[in-house]
Amino acid sequence: MRFVNALSRNNLGTQSRDVARRLREGMARGVLSFPLTSMSSDGSLDLESYRAYLAAQLDTRPGAVFPACGTGEFFSLDEEEYRAVISATVEVADGRLPVVAGTGYGWAQSLRFARIAQEEGADALLVMPHYLVEASQDGLVEQLRRIAAGTGLPLIAYQRGQVTFDAAALREIAAIPTVIGLKDGHSDLDRLQRLTLAAPDDFLFFNGAATAEIQARAYATVGVPAYSSAVHAFAPEIADAFFTALRERDDTAVDRLLREFYVPLVELRDRAPGYAVALVKAAARLRGLPVGPVRAPLTDPGPDDVADLERVLDAGLGLVRSARHRA
Repeated sequence: MRFVNALSRNNLGTQSRDVARRLREGMARGVLSFPLTSMSSDGSLDLESYRAYLAAQLDTRPGAVFPACGTGEFFSLDEEEYRAVISATVEVADGRLPVVAGTGYGWAQSLRFARIAQEEGADALLVMPHYLVEASQDGLVEQLRRIAAGTGLPLIAYQRGQVTFDAAALREIAAIPTVIGLKDGHSDLDRLQRLTLAAPDDFLFFNGAATAEIQARAYATVGVPAYSSAVHAFAPEIADAFFTALRERDDTAVDRLLREFYVPLVELRDRAPGYAVALVKAAARLRGLPVGPVRAPLTDPGPDDVADLERVLDAGLGLVRSARHRA
């Protein structure tokens, strides 16, 4: 494998700083959007529906958009489908906000996706956990070094599953000029606090826990207020209401949304493996959004779970309507 940087080290630093600045500004404005990938009933990619769905998502002004990541079923897309999704996202976004494309698997395959994302105009990459095997801290660092050596795009590392960085490894990856941040999905706040203290001041951290709103207040206490929102994929008005209440420290509104919408949603999500994505797509379909079914190995929820999901969704939307009426 030949490693070719598209830009000089100085230019890489400039690009990374610019993307980090735009992400930081976006994070202060709204949640991070992880859009669903639209599929037809036969499981094929439905690009026209994806464009329409994404345009509606971006009209709500999220802080950044992360296409073809976990919620977008990156793991089930081939390279040409991935290219089509990233290209459509960049076109629809039209420079209004950063586009951070997902990549993953081992470093060699990650670079194939990374080069596609760069060719199609993505601003940065979210490096999702590698496939199957556990690895040492040295191996996790080397994985990012090899990806960074093969693409000019800024990188955000994602620790989840078998990927967990310690403070020493965090300092090493933060020293790579194009690694600009870390998304955390472990919710180990003791470890996360150590990582934030070990990182440079301009290093970005993101709360990437499943249904991140549940733990948003706790993450903020260790210096990680930004979070991704799966709810934004089907109910941006609920996601935005929570983000606003949290930012304004309206604990009464935060608690009400957690108690009556987010906690019931999480309890429903925990009923079956894969519901972290499948339930989100089902909720989007309930709202008439053109996202289609999930791809195998995921399975769509059964009618009983969909009925319960509809009740939870109605409760959340009712809270938002009530708050607007009071205002």
